[in-house]
Amino acid sequence: MKRYRNGEIWDFEHEVAVATNRPVILGLDGGTTSTVCICMPIMPFSEALPDPLPVLARAVAGCSNHNSVGETAARETLEQVMADALSKSGSNRSAVRAVCLAVSGVNHPTDQHRILTWLRDIFPSQVKLYVRNDAVAALASGTMGKLHGCVLIAGTGTIAYGFTEDGREARAAGAGPVLGDWGSGYGIAALALTAVIRAHDGRGPHTMLTSTILQTLGLSSADELIGWTYADPSWARIAALVPVVVSCAEAGDEVANKILKEAVQELALSVKAVVQRLGLCGADGKNYFPLVMVGGVLEANQRWDIGKEVMNFISKDYPGALPIRPKVEPAVGAALLALNEFMKECVQEAYRR
Repeated sequence: MKRYRNGEIWDFEHEVAVATNRPVILGLDGGTTSTVCICMPIMPFSEALPDPLPVLARAVAGCSNHNSVGETAARETLEQVMADALSKSGSNRSAVRAVCLAVSGVNHPTDQHRILTWLRDIFPSQVKLYVRNDAVAALASGTMGKLHGCVLIAGTGTIAYGFTEDGREARAAGAGPVLGDWGSGYGIAALALTAVIRAHDGRGPHTMLTSTILQTLGLSSADELIGWTYADPSWARIAALVPVVVSCAEAGDEVANKILKEAVQELALSVKAVVQRLGLCGADGKNYFPLVMVGGVLEANQRWDIGKEVMNFISKDYPGALPIRPKVEPAVGAALLALNEFMKECVQEAYRR
């Protein structure tokens, strides 16, 4: 089978001869926009990770979500980005000990099996392979590779994902805008656009969103907004209007404020659903658990701070929730997850001998 790197066929049998023999791990974060691969060395088992982390190489490629680009293109992207990371680190596939691929579109065991089959064609049988949803890498980026707690992602889309220490997992939202990812950047902006049309028709209250959005988009009337929306209804393009909604809310617009308050409630409800299903809060609801918060919607620094409001909402019911803003990117989280799982399996194998 043909494999690709930089658009050209990549022959694994003739990799760079000067590659070192140091064992490495690969962590991949694959989304609908880009795929990032981190190459790190195997580090001695220790409770404390080195600071800074010894990242050997970082490579970036395009989309690897098979639901978006198809299986062939997704596989080629994954092979390209791994090849680039290994090449940059002066290593090769024979040095790889573990790979964690966290990619959007992994929503079912059949998705995991399909991608594991791809990876198994690439790496020797002794390489440990882990395939997860990209939300898991985001969680691991905040917990430094440990799968415990809950992550809330709110960017263009949104999802809440959680793990218990004994391996149980649960998710909420993450079904895309058609099925109601309200609270996401797309959801917030879509409600704002709807409010403008309703106000224009006389079906809704007057709102500052009308003049502000039209000025931002360079449009002269709400009628033109319809054409703008459907000319390219991509999720990210719509979601880019979130700062406009926030600025209107800060200026006192009631409609914009209502949209953001509803978004806060939806995001908090997603977290609560995961926490309740997994019992992360304990029987009395007060147990500590990490809550990793990721995504542009939650990172706003304006006075109307969506992330802060979400945390306030959650803390009322779960005072033990500890908000964490990751200091490393999700691909590093995936690499740390691969490292932790690899070391755990090594310990287990040593006990069996």
